[in-house]
Amino acid sequence: MAVTTTAPSAPTSTAAASRKGGAAAVTAVFVLLVAALAVVDIAQGTAHAGPAEVWKALTGQADQADASVVVASRLPRMFAGVLVGAVLGMAGAALQAVSRNVLASPDTLAVNAGSYLALGIAAATGVSLPMIASSGVAFAGGLAAAAIVLGMSGLGAGTVRLVLAGTALTLGLTAVTEGLILLFPEETHGLYDWNQGSIAQNGFDGVLWMLPLLVVGLAGLLLIARRVDALALGDDAARGLGVPVRATRVTTVVLSALLSAAAVTLCGPIGFVGLCAPAVVRVLARYHRGFARVRQNVPVSALTGVVLVLGSDVVLRTLVSADTSVSVPTGVVTSLVGAVFLIVLATRGRDLGAASPPDRLRIRSRAVFLTVAATLVAVLIGLIIASVLLGDAKLLLGDVVNWAQGNAGRSVSYVLDTRVPRVLAALLAGAGLALAGTLIQAVTRNPLAEPGVMGVSGGAALGAVILVTTVPMAGPTGMAGAAFAGAALASVIVFGLSARGGFQQNRLVLVGMGVATASTALISLFIVLTDPFNATKALTWLSGSTYGRTLPDLLPLAVVLVAGVAVAVVRRTELDLVSLGEDTPRLLGLGLSRSRLGFLALGVLLSAAAVAAAGTIAFVGLVAPHAARALVGRRHVRVVPVSLLLGAVLVGTADVVGRTVIAPAQLGAGLVTAVIGTPYFLWLLVRSRGANT
Repeated sequence: MAVTTTAPSAPTSTAAASRKGGAAAVTAVFVLLVAALAVVDIAQGTAHAGPAEVWKALTGQADQADASVVVASRLPRMFAGVLVGAVLGMAGAALQAVSRNVLASPDTLAVNAGSYLALGIAAATGVSLPMIASSGVAFAGGLAAAAIVLGMSGLGAGTVRLVLAGTALTLGLTAVTEGLILLFPEETHGLYDWNQGSIAQNGFDGVLWMLPLLVVGLAGLLLIARRVDALALGDDAARGLGVPVRATRVTTVVLSALLSAAAVTLCGPIGFVGLCAPAVVRVLARYHRGFARVRQNVPVSALTGVVLVLGSDVVLRTLVSADTSVSVPTGVVTSLVGAVFLIVLATRGRDLGAASPPDRLRIRSRAVFLTVAATLVAVLIGLIIASVLLGDAKLLLGDVVNWAQGNAGRSVSYVLDTRVPRVLAALLAGAGLALAGTLIQAVTRNPLAEPGVMGVSGGAALGAVILVTTVPMAGPTGMAGAAFAGAALASVIVFGLSARGGFQQNRLVLVGMGVATASTALISLFIVLTDPFNATKALTWLSGSTYGRTLPDLLPLAVVLVAGVAVAVVRRTELDLVSLGEDTPRLLGLGLSRSRLGFLALGVLLSAAAVAAAGTIAFVGLVAPHAARALVGRRHVRVVPVSLLLGAVLVGTADVVGRTVIAPAQLGAGLVTAVIGTPYFLWLLVRSRGANT
């Protein structure tokens, strides 16, 4: 009997020991890799500092110049990379475990954006804060943002919903912060560059200050590790085991926000390390189950985060010249890695369900449609009059009449010659983005799709920014061409990778987010490296500003918009059929692939033309079509005109508000629409969650 019971235990214990030994070997490999990257990172820079020079500097044998290079710059940079990578890896692992969501991280939970805004507000007030106080401000902002995203998306409610909520809030918070940068350029000097994330340091003060926070955060996460593991069984099962579910979640989020705030305060936001590091450990957990437990997952994720940060810094300084690499933030490289990660996850992972259910079929009478359209036309006329009359210089209707007849004075003519093109740019851009959103939502059958979320606007912005920063004197035709090229490339990537399986919502949204993230990182790279004058010009343009627009600038947008409206009206029945699903169009003999490609191409052209004319304007392509369907139903013969009017009214209102509220200072229309659109987008997510439950 004894032989029968003990015989199976021998191989079992041997296998367990083997797994433990394998996990220890993997951990040792990570430690050795971190040590190797640290040595290489110290040796890289504009001045030669090999192992011999480093040893002499540490032992006090080097001359003052070599010692200052190593001790004051190289070593602090390396240790900052180690600490930031470890902190972000730990925070990402903890957030993913407690939310049961593989896309939870300081980036997707808008922790970095919340910290950015909080520090931006503090900087705009002109108050100089010590590092500890700055970290407290960043912690408060990051914690508030994470609470909003988790509350809006719901814990365990799906990957796409979390990404959508976090991205939307990030857009809104970043828009407010960039508005502060434009309004208070002296007080917030250097804040934009800091937001790109750089591990460069001057001395060990910041590193030594951050070290205790890392120890406290790691100790706290390890203390509650068993409770967090229990949450993976479900809330009810965890409560049955005596785990305080709410307290565990709150404690984990607070510790993660504290760690993220410390990293942000020291080096700025280093993007997507907290997302990618736990993903690598999840792959290892398939072979070594111990890594799936929080007590082992968190330390190994910390090591993986260090590898990502130091590896990105080493690769950057290897591929780019030493003089140039000093100006390139490490966060740009990690953001590009995170963008690729999102795209790979989307294309290889299975679709986990809809991010939002389709709009309910609504039937509205012709009288309702006519009433809504007439009301919007009246509002638009009033808005045009107000936009022309209001601004830093207020005019009368008589001035406008005299200007139209060529009888106005010099000052009135100057004001109207510059103001009227701005008004037209806002109206046309709003209408173009609204029509683009209508087409994209119909083809993808995704009510949360829009040019910005799909990465199309980001691609157009990247193309235009490259032209602005490299050819500052480029004209409207060149700007439109660059925006078209960027939008076309982004759309080929997004829609090409999402086409497999019929534009499933998760795949489409995640690929779009990845492309948008990559575009933002590359835009930041060009802005940081360019001449400061061109950087300011690019930032102003990215805020959705209509400043300096002339009538020739609007010609490409006007042509594309007229063509788009004509196609949408003529092909309205086909657009209705495409939006219904896969089966109905095929039964009626409609070439679904060809129709989709045509409508998507038109949406891309409209988005690019709008970006070229008025910069990046967020959420219009989401809000206008969605509101139009809510008002007049789903038939596109009614949705298209109402959506056009709503888009024009929305951007026109944002433009006049940005020009008048804080005159003579101005805010870009894109910043205003982001502030308006973010709450609306989050409300849609909350409503759709209720519809799913």
